[in-house]
Amino acid sequence: MQLILRAALLLLPLAMTPSISIAADEAGISSPAGGVVAEGLDGANTAWMLVSSALVLMMTAPGLALFYGGLVRRRNVLSVMMQCMSLMGLMSVVWCLWGYSLAFGSGVPGNLVGGTDYLLMRGVVPQFESGVSQVPMAGSIPRALHMVFQGMFFIITPALICGAFAERMKFSAMALFSVLWGTFVYCPLAHWVWSDNGWLLVGPWEAFDFAGGTVVHISSGVTALVCALVLGPRVGFGREPMPPHNLTYTCIGTALLWVGWFGFNAGSALEANASAVNAFVATHLAAASGLLTWAGLEWVLRGRPSVLGACSGAVAGLVCVTPACGTCDPLAGLILGVCGSLACYWAVTTLKQRLGYDDSLDAFGVHGVGGTVGALLTGVFASQHVTGRPEAVGLLEGNLRQFLNQGVSILAAASLAVIGSLILLRLVDVLVGLRVDEEAEIQGLDLTEHGEEGYIFL
Repeated sequence: MQLILRAALLLLPLAMTPSISIAADEAGISSPAGGVVAEGLDGANTAWMLVSSALVLMMTAPGLALFYGGLVRRRNVLSVMMQCMSLMGLMSVVWCLWGYSLAFGSGVPGNLVGGTDYLLMRGVVPQFESGVSQVPMAGSIPRALHMVFQGMFFIITPALICGAFAERMKFSAMALFSVLWGTFVYCPLAHWVWSDNGWLLVGPWEAFDFAGGTVVHISSGVTALVCALVLGPRVGFGREPMPPHNLTYTCIGTALLWVGWFGFNAGSALEANASAVNAFVATHLAAASGLLTWAGLEWVLRGRPSVLGACSGAVAGLVCVTPACGTCDPLAGLILGVCGSLACYWAVTTLKQRLGYDDSLDAFGVHGVGGTVGALLTGVFASQHVTGRPEAVGLLEGNLRQFLNQGVSILAAASLAVIGSLILLRLVDVLVGLRVDEEAEIQGLDLTEHGEEGYIFL
C-alpha cells in the first residue's frame, strides 16, 4: 500500500500537466518558460475530428478490404486486401509530402491546382519560435488534423477504383497508377471543390459537395470505368460464372463502411456542430432506405432478397447522400437513398450487361452512377433550413442555377477523370505494363503477385 501511495504522489504532477497544457492551448497562451500556442483551438472540435479521421481510415481497411475481398474469387482475396492495405501506406506518404499542398494550397496562376504552401508539411506541423511552439490552425482545429482527415479521403478514393480492375491488374501498375492519379487527378479536383479559392466553391459556378460526391465518388467511378475498358475483361468473363467467394466478408465490410461513413460525412463539417448532426442523420437514413430499396426490388423481381443486394443498396444510399448531407435535411436523405439505390441497381443489373464492360466489383455502377445522381439531386433538395443562406438552395426552393452548377461540377469531375486516367494508364503501361499474363490470371493474383494464399486446405 505504501508503494502504491508513493507512486501516486510521484505521478500526480505528471497527471496534472496535460490539463494545464490543454488549457493553455485552448486559450492560445504559453507559460513564461515556453510551451505550445494554438490560437483558437476548440477541444470538442479537435476530439470529433480525431475520431472522424479514424473512422474514415477504417473504411479502407478493414471496411473496403473485406467488402471487396468477399466479392472476388477465392484465389484473389489477398490481392484485393493487399491493394487496400498498401494504399493506406503509400497514399499517406504522398499526401503529407505534396498531395495536401496541391489540394489545399493557395493556388498557382489560373487556380487549377494548389501551390507549394504545405509542401513537405511546411506550415502544417508546429513551428518552434522564441521558445514557443506555434501550432498552425485550420479554423478551430490544428492544421495537421485537417491534413490527416483529408488524407483519409485521398487513401480510400484510389482504393475504390481497384474494384474495377480486380483480379487482373499488376500490383506494380496499381501502385504507380494510384500515385500518379492521386497527384494529377484527385488533387486538382479537390482544389477546385474544397479549397478556399477553388472555382467550384467560390464564384458563379459554386457547387455543393459536402463530403465528396464529385471529388471521391464521381472521380473514382468514372476512372474505374476507364480502367475496365482499357484493361479489357477478365479471362472467361461472360462464359464462366464468377460469383463472390465469401459474402460473409462482404456483409461485415458493409457494416464497417456504414459506421465509418459517419466520419466521412459528418466529419466533413470540420466541427462538432449542427451541420455535423444533420449530415450524420441524413447519412444513416439514406443508407437505410437504400438497403430496403435494393433488397425490396430483388424480393419483388426475383422472389427473394439477397445479402449482396442489401449490402449494395446500403452502399448506394451512402454514396448518393455524400454530396448532399450538408445542404439537405434528413428526410431528403431518405429520398436520396431510394433514388441512388434505384439508379445503381439499374446500372449494375442492366447497363453493365448491355454495354458488356467488365467492371469486376461494380465500382462505376455504384460510385460513378450513385455519385452522379447524388450530385444532381443535391441541386434539387438543398434547403435554406440546412445551409442557413437564402441563396444556397436548390431547385425545389426556386434556384435553377444551383441545379445547373451541379451539372457543371459533374462534367468537370468526369472530364478530368477520363482524360487524366487515359493518359496515366498509357504511361503506366509503357513503364511497367498494366495487366498480368493469362496464365497468372488463371492461377490467381494471390500466388502470382504475392506468393501467398488466402486459404490453405489440408
